[in-house]
Amino acid sequence: MGVLGKQVLDVAGTVAKRAAPAQAGIFSGSNPSVYNASDPIQLWIIQVVIIIGMTQLLSLILSRIRQPRVIAEVIGGVILGPSIMGRIPHFTATIFPTASMPMLSLTSTIGLVLFLFLVGLEIDVRLIKKNVKASAAISIAGLVLPLGLGAALAVPLYHEFIDEKVNFGYFILFTAVAIGITAFPVLCRILTELKLLDTTVGVLVLSAGVGNDIVGWILLALTVALVNASSGLTALWVLLTSVGYVIFLLIPVKRGFRYLARRTGSLESGQPTAFMMTITLLVVFFSAFFTDIIGVHPIFGGFLAGLIIPHDNGFAIALVEKLEDVVSILFLPLYFAYSGLRTNLGLLDNAITWGYTILICVVAFSSKFLGCSIAAKLCGFNLRESGAVGALMSCKGLVELIVLNVGLQAGILDTRTFSMFVLHALILTFMTTPLTILLYPAKYRTHAGNARDPLVGSGAAGRPATEEDTRTKFAIVLDKIDQLPAAMSLTQLLQRPFSSLTPSISTSDEDQKSPAGPPTLPYTPILSSHRITIDALRLIELTNRTSAVLKSQEADSLIHSDPIVSVFRTFGYLNRLAVSAALSVVSFDEYSSSVTKHVQDHGSQMVLVPWSTAPSLNVGPVSEPAPAGPSTTASYNPFEGLFSKGSSRDPSSAVVYTQFVRKVFAETPADIALFLDRSSNSLDSSGRQHILLPFFGGPDDRLALAFVVQLCSNPAVSATVVRIAKTEHTDLTPIDTIEHEKSHALQSTIMSHINTLSPDTVYGQRDTSTRLASDTADNIIWGRFTSPSSVHAPEVTDALTRITFQQENTAHPLRTMYDISARESRSKNLLVAVGRSRRLAAESHDVEYRQLMTTIGGGVSSEVRKTLGDVAAALVGSGTNASILVLQASQRS
Repeated sequence: MGVLGKQVLDVAGTVAKRAAPAQAGIFSGSNPSVYNASDPIQLWIIQVVIIIGMTQLLSLILSRIRQPRVIAEVIGGVILGPSIMGRIPHFTATIFPTASMPMLSLTSTIGLVLFLFLVGLEIDVRLIKKNVKASAAISIAGLVLPLGLGAALAVPLYHEFIDEKVNFGYFILFTAVAIGITAFPVLCRILTELKLLDTTVGVLVLSAGVGNDIVGWILLALTVALVNASSGLTALWVLLTSVGYVIFLLIPVKRGFRYLARRTGSLESGQPTAFMMTITLLVVFFSAFFTDIIGVHPIFGGFLAGLIIPHDNGFAIALVEKLEDVVSILFLPLYFAYSGLRTNLGLLDNAITWGYTILICVVAFSSKFLGCSIAAKLCGFNLRESGAVGALMSCKGLVELIVLNVGLQAGILDTRTFSMFVLHALILTFMTTPLTILLYPAKYRTHAGNARDPLVGSGAAGRPATEEDTRTKFAIVLDKIDQLPAAMSLTQLLQRPFSSLTPSISTSDEDQKSPAGPPTLPYTPILSSHRITIDALRLIELTNRTSAVLKSQEADSLIHSDPIVSVFRTFGYLNRLAVSAALSVVSFDEYSSSVTKHVQDHGSQMVLVPWSTAPSLNVGPVSEPAPAGPSTTASYNPFEGLFSKGSSRDPSSAVVYTQFVRKVFAETPADIALFLDRSSNSLDSSGRQHILLPFFGGPDDRLALAFVVQLCSNPAVSATVVRIAKTEHTDLTPIDTIEHEKSHALQSTIMSHINTLSPDTVYGQRDTSTRLASDTADNIIWGRFTSPSSVHAPEVTDALTRITFQQENTAHPLRTMYDISARESRSKNLLVAVGRSRRLAAESHDVEYRQLMTTIGGGVSSEVRKTLGDVAAALVGSGTNASILVLQASQRS
């Protein structure tokens, strides 16, 4: 009888012996911590809570030193076992009594079957095609040498620790497999954590690991089949049946599964239907059942079922997303805890045992490291790359623990040798990350490249545009589908028809009304020599989930089926915008680095960052709509809940995204435009957009002025530019700064630990020389666009006909800006363009900002204010009913 069948019968037999439980529960005096076989769920839940709590706590600690989650799970199981907490009197008898083990064993095995199904899904044989010769050589070297040395090591181990009743040949075969196998799932997660997936080393190790893993599983299945067989003839039948089942599963069943997925529309949409999920689970558990009853462990059935799942259109990724959390959070820790309960490090109590444990570690590591690194060196890789390959391929982890449990369950290992091998697996897995970082630091890495639109090549980093240049190469950052409306609204303004239109001179009214031909346009076309190109960077967050790892492996194909990329590319096509796309699967902390690299690769002049009402931003409650003007529709301010200090939501809700935006501002070598889409529709029914630019001066405001002029080359866009000059004043309303600071105390406390780590650009010293240089540059660009004698390109001349220039001298610049924007927004669909103005010669508005927010009772969190700058923060905090475009000039310009 198979392993799974025995576990089911054990649970059923235990439950059948007991009477029905008392219905009153704790009110009738029952103790939920006392195991009751007729109602085992109570103690099982207590066990689950303790196991998950221990695992999460250790994972939180060990993640700080970049260790994979499996380390925490294994250590957690060992801590809960007889090695540590089992030494507490009555702990094991109370929390993990022997009678409760069948239930824990059954649930952990079910979880293990599902996990091995996910492991099978991760293995993509297409990876082997990448660097096929090198990966084959490394895979073979990483098996032959460890298998040979493992077999040699098995001889003294057997004579020193193993009962003579255990077959000597079986033990040699098992030890060789335990030494030679590589933990492919853990390897994927280490590559993910170290950001090596897109490097030449990462691609090579993944492809070599696939072959190594498949051969290792075959050898383990062979070992289990031989152990479970009563005779040589029985073992032959087991092996032949296994081979036949593998062929049956990988050919007719795989084709049938693909056929059903196609017929139900799951394969085309990339989303499995409920029917396909039912079929999938039935296939998984039937496969586990079949491999179990023929004498092979049920985990092999789950692994084989994962190999038949198609990866087209992200189908495998979507299927994994529906299963992974319950498996990784609930079931897998149960398995490791069950393993830990059978691990007793206290048995390693003499020098001989420790000597052999060290010997196991040395043989396992050196055989893998030397074999794989030498093979990589012979294939043409340098010393650092070869060393990294050897270190990564020596990883053990999860698969090793599964192998050891199979050996313990089959009676090949006793508790002492099991504990020795568990300790060796922990040490080697723990070594992998720091050793790889030491041998292959980031500055020596060669990247294979992120997924990129095949029609677009990588270009050299472009020179950041200055105020006088027309921006033609834009990069837009997209990481949430909720950003698409904002991205479309902004890029719509960049649209340039095949011609810009300027007034023409008509000879007579008759010429315009002549019915003999098409009506004469009241405009003469002026062809533009500038073609706008937009490079969309799709960012997907890389987590330790299996689905995220799959996305990173399949990024090349994912870019063609990603809905955000597809929608935005179609939008660009319909609006005659040249749109290319790139996709990067990285951790959230690396988002800004990906933006920087994308800008350098594509030579982008300006980065567009849409900031919309995405759920990830935790938008607060919506305020009441402001009264609408005569020709506008009432619109709400969805950012009020996000930015306002009076929001009932957690004031730290916007912190994570503001950190990303501030890193982009600080690190990106290009102009940056942050777009706050605060209206339900950026364009009114007539398709026109009006822009207000309050010009205070400084490099960011000069960029804003040049960009607004460029936007106005679109005939649907008009603008009002107001140069606001600050005059001396003595009538500032006093404010209670103590009370003002108290109102921000909670927000500052929550965010203070983050502020010290995030980059920031601040106001520079406004000395005489910088102020004079800045004022001179302001006057030059202002005069260039306002002077009638200035000569411009035809499209600029056309754009200036739709711009109204004004000047305001005021003692209260922010208040004046607020009044103008409120007046403009009553009659027009308004977009306010402002400079971020947090560096160089820009003037600080701190005092007046505090006064204005105190007067109108508004304000934003300190994090948002540092991100946007005082001018934009004043607009947001005062509740101005307009979208906002915050611009920062490149620090190279």
